[in-house]
Amino acid sequence: MEEIYLIDKDFENFRIDKWIKNKVIKIPQSLIEKNLRKKNITVNRLKVKSSYKLKYNDKVYFVNFKPEQNNYKEKKKYLPNKKEIKSSNDFIIEDNEDFCVINKPPGLAVQGGTKIGKNLIDILRKNKKFKEEQPYIVHRIDKETSGILLVAKTKKYAQLFTSLFRIRKIHKLYLSICSGEFDKKKGVFEGNLIRFEKKRKIQENAKTYFKVLDKNTNSTLLLLNPVTGRKHQIRKQLATINHPIHGDIKYNFSKTKKENMNHLMLHAYSIKFMINNKKYEYKANIPEHFERMLDIKRLKISKNF
Repeated sequence: MEEIYLIDKDFENFRIDKWIKNKVIKIPQSLIEKNLRKKNITVNRLKVKSSYKLKYNDKVYFVNFKPEQNNYKEKKKYLPNKKEIKSSNDFIIEDNEDFCVINKPPGLAVQGGTKIGKNLIDILRKNKKFKEEQPYIVHRIDKETSGILLVAKTKKYAQLFTSLFRIRKIHKLYLSICSGEFDKKKGVFEGNLIRFEKKRKIQENAKTYFKVLDKNTNSTLLLLNPVTGRKHQIRKQLATINHPIHGDIKYNFSKTKKENMNHLMLHAYSIKFMINNKKYEYKANIPEHFERMLDIKRLKISKNF
């Protein structure tokens, strides 16, 4: 099957890749490049590069061009509804001209991705508190994890927070309910964690201080202070010592399935840092699902832990 387009004056000097996205179909750049290389798309029957600038009366030929056979589906952009935008006000702990502190609910991704639609950053973009500003991510917490998230409002503060995280001048505390009874009252988890980027194996040193707040033969309530910020750091470290976090499907699938839990029992409880000799400290209220699990596991949390 062949389709032919005649270039008019309106698209003269357009790059062919931009013209395709504008006039024919919005597809990824990689798919345009592929079809140009295979001569499925040509100009005046000649092979061209994606940078080719169209001329008046050029003929663009599409031969056997079927993007659906490349398993391509145009991605629908996530647009938060009014209810989601309004409810995001309930997440906000602190809001000023430089940054915002969020108590992120469990199950909400921080930002969108290939398989992620609903996400916090797109919701905040529509919130009136960000009418004049842009939300900048300066660190992440897992979709399943609840609690403290710092969001910068300006490039200046985004760069500042990124630097403070890099030199470990931002301190976070987490609460976790994990399976089994801990022997030690406090200590440190330290060692290499392994992750993969495609087929490449990467080992990274990870360090987390811990303190037992309460325990029984069934479960332990921990206060955790991660020094490094590796992906799934706390979850991996606890699973490695056979004390996986309750509700962790990824690292404790069999027990989680039996217990029929809907949430990961990991909560980013507090964050503190200093800017221009001024101390900042924020705490995120413990969510209801975490409180319920404390009751179920017969664990108590003191007011001054």
